Amino acid sequence: MSMIVVVTESVPPRLRGRLAVWLLEVRAGVYIGHVSSRIREMIWQKNQ
Repeated sequence: MSMIVVVTESVPPRLRGRLAVWLLEVRAGVYIGHVSSRIREMIWQKNQ
């Protein structure tokens, strides 16, 4: 498991909701969490 931090700006609500499934939103647009490498890669692919 690895810790990741994702900072977003001006993204659609759908993407924010998708990130909230796996990560904790600690501030508006800032997500953190401990995820497996599989989930990390999936998040990375969806955010590109």
